[in-house]
Amino acid sequence: MRSVLVRAAEGVRWYVRELTGESAYDRYVAHVRTHDPDATVPSRREFERARTDRQDTDPRQGFRCC
Repeated sequence: MRSVLVRAAEGVRWYVRELTGESAYDRYVAHVRTHDPDATVPSRREFERARTDRQDTDPRQGFRCC
């Protein structure tokens, strides 16, 4: 029974992280490490700042109300 609850909690956690975009940085780091292991990876704050700036300047990124 416990393993079913743990798997369900992990599934909910994965879904929420994907829905909110929190896992984007983890995917980015994995991508950089795979393609160029010696490259410097920006901090999470730098990554989120660049991502926000890109979304603000590109109208195709979706509607932002605030």
